[in-house]
Amino acid sequence: MVSRRSLLTTAVAAAIVPYAKGRAASQKVNSQDLALLDLLTWGASPSAIRDFLTLGRKQWLRGQLTPPAQVPLPPDVQQQIDGLTISQRSAVDLARSFEVQGRAIKGIADPAARAEAKKLYQTEMADMARQAATASILRALYAPDQLRERMTWFWFNHFNVYQGKGIIRVLVGDYEQNAIRRYALGYFRDLLMATLRHPAMMRFLDNADNKAGHVNENYAREIMELHTMGVGSGYTQQDVEQLARILSGAGIDVRPDNPRLKPELQPLLVRDGAFLFNPARHDFSDEIFLGKTIKGSGFPEIEQAVDMLCAHPATARHIARRIALYFVSDNPPESLVARMTRRFTESKGHIASVLDVMISSPEFVASLGTRFKDPVRYVYSAVRMAYDDKLIINTAPIQGWLNRLSEGLYNRLTPDGYPLDSLAWLSSGQMMARFDIAQKIGAGAAALFRRPDEKGAGGAVLPLLQNGAYFDVRRATLSRQTRAALDEATSPQEWNTLFLSSPEFMS
Repeated sequence: MVSRRSLLTTAVAAAIVPYAKGRAASQKVNSQDLALLDLLTWGASPSAIRDFLTLGRKQWLRGQLTPPAQVPLPPDVQQQIDGLTISQRSAVDLARSFEVQGRAIKGIADPAARAEAKKLYQTEMADMARQAATASILRALYAPDQLRERMTWFWFNHFNVYQGKGIIRVLVGDYEQNAIRRYALGYFRDLLMATLRHPAMMRFLDNADNKAGHVNENYAREIMELHTMGVGSGYTQQDVEQLARILSGAGIDVRPDNPRLKPELQPLLVRDGAFLFNPARHDFSDEIFLGKTIKGSGFPEIEQAVDMLCAHPATARHIARRIALYFVSDNPPESLVARMTRRFTESKGHIASVLDVMISSPEFVASLGTRFKDPVRYVYSAVRMAYDDKLIINTAPIQGWLNRLSEGLYNRLTPDGYPLDSLAWLSSGQMMARFDIAQKIGAGAAALFRRPDEKGAGGAVLPLLQNGAYFDVRRATLSRQTRAALDEATSPQEWNTLFLSSPEFMS
């Protein structure tokens, strides 16, 4: 039997539509298309392979790049999501309820009772974030529009917010669904504005505290450094200061009534759910931003600044390179980045068009099968391949695995998001944790198929990975060392573990 240490050493070294009949049933996907399918989705599951063969490469890609605004989930998956509290109540309603509850706790005189109430309050808020993660995982595993799901994770990471900060735990599901997923393949300008107008971003980067006379530069700095132009792209500290003043007054208010304003300011108020632009908190002085004067006018100043940032050549390059880094290489070819940058500019930031240029490029094709999987991609791809035809009813183990691998959903504390380069995920500790997770998935992962409150050992569904269409194609691409390890497996469970831990599966 191959030892765990032997397999881990190998891994680290190698890393440094319903069932279709007819045409699809008689064909097999080739290794290049399998690698493409595995990269542009959260993993090449058997059903994804069948859909790909049914549609053909060109039509499948077209459907992924330009899906309808709403693509139905499988009914039983949608039913699970619909049953969540965060699906049944609006984000602003939930935030308002928790704010009222928080104020009531402060008024409890007895210290012990207050501590107990606060503990319950924190538990209930944490449950909102867990529900958001459940919905996110179910969509990632089962949604037909897989490229949109991949880009949803990418953009959430790009516009990162940390769920552990204040009320964000209650807002993070709405942020992902309505500020990120909705615009993941659309225009970058719409995406940036959606994140700007979301209370989760306003709270995370402290713009809710940014007002005339007490300017907070945090969001202004990150919107230029991380979200748009990038580090070293030519903006100055003065630009950050000016943008902070332009952004003053944009924040949060979960109260049902608008703030009391002077009559002349009332038409300038902007409200969208819990997002509020309060003109009474805004600095109306003219600002010189990126060399141009922006007249003091209220929220239109923000829109003008966003337009300037989105049209800036540095933003086009920064976004193009980030996408190429995510999909292609730790050091994406300059030729590819240049073409993607040009398409970003020509299309006015149309994300799907930029992706199309990348996917059609020889550099992208040459890279297929080489991009080392970050923890989220690793876990999702293993689960999709192993349990494609099974309904997962408990995502808690998956959330736990991602946390153990240091890429938990909504758990990145800093605004830069998780690293996109593979070197961040190549430690021996990471490989050991992946091996342990592969054992659980390969042995049936019973907890995935039991509700959290259910006891007992039942529910395990042993996947037979070596019998699947995926492995039929993968077999020829395996190294001699990996094939030898698999040949020495003494049980289906061990074979599954070794395959899911192999260098080939991790890329």
